[in-house]
This record gives sequence, C-alpha cells and structure tokens, in this order.
Amino acid sequence: MFFRTVLHLLLSRRASRLDIHDVGRMRLRVLPTDLDVLGHLNNGVYLSIMDLGRMDLLIRSGAWARFRAKGFYPVMANETITFRKSLQPWQAYWLESRIVGYDAKAVYVEQRFVVDGEVYANAMTRGRFLKKSGGTVSVAELADLVGIDISTMPPPAWVARWAADVTLPSTRDAAPSEWPGAPV
Repeated sequence: MFFRTVLHLLLSRRASRLDIHDVGRMRLRVLPTDLDVLGHLNNGVYLSIMDLGRMDLLIRSGAWARFRAKGFYPVMANETITFRKSLQPWQAYWLESRIVGYDAKAVYVEQRFVVDGEVYANAMTRGRFLKKSGGTVSVAELADLVGIDISTMPPPAWVARWAADVTLPSTRDAAPSEWPGAPV
C-alpha cells in the first residue's frame, strides 16, 4: 500500500479540484497484492484503499495542504463496511468518497466501491484530527481553517447512533478487556 499511496498522492495533486463536499471518485483496479486466499479483494484491503479515497478528497479540495501547514493529520476513530459482491483480480472499480456530516469531534465519510454503477461494498467512517504537537483538533477548528459551515451537516441519525454505540472510552480512561463469564 505504501507505493500505491505515494502514487495516488501524486495523481490527486494533478486531478481536477473538488469542493470539500463533492463526491470524490477514483478509478482503481484489483491488484494481485490485494487478494486473499479465496482470490478476491481482501476485506482488510478495502479499509486501506478507503484511506486513498479520503486522502484524494482532502488533496483535491485544498484542505490537505491547509491541515499539513497547521500540523493537523487525520486518524480513523470508527469504520464499518458492508460487502455485497466480491471484487475479482484485475477488476476495475470506482471508489467514491463523500463527507456526510460532522459532530463536535468528528467528520463522517461514506465510501462506496462501485462497478458499472452498481455498489459492491459500502462503508461509513468516523475520522478525527490530531495535532503533531499533541492533542486533538476540534471540528470547529477544521471548519474555520477550510472556511465551511458545518452547522447544517449533522451526521444522519443512524450514523450518530452507530458512533455512540461503537465508541471506546477516551485514552485517559480505563478500558479493561473483560469478557462476561471468561476467567480472569
């Protein structure tokens, strides 16, 4: 993925500009290194490829350069994906990425793997931004830096419920691994 990431970093800089709320589309192909033992795109590789789509959207909108200048960088807090059809070796597909909402802490991005207009897989991600100097970046800071109004874009209701249900405690709080009925 490292070389593919560098390649798409360069390609995204040359691609047409997008608004931060446009749908970003990248044409990709299933490579032999993307396959699992069953001969189709590995489920973990989907998540890595989704990084490329979010990076492309940020670069093409101009947000990436602004974030880097401030020492901000994105991290994933939550991801969920639903698979519908398998992507096969050498198969071409589109990765579509779109910001669907914001809350006080996170940016929500929906991503789709599409072949001939048909959705093969659909994912929802919840991203946060950190500062290289330490600490987190509020979504309000991001909005100010990019010059957008996030107040009109709350995440869809199901996404807000999902985020609340899957979020782990803060890194400052305890998060013991305890299973009901398991020996201690």
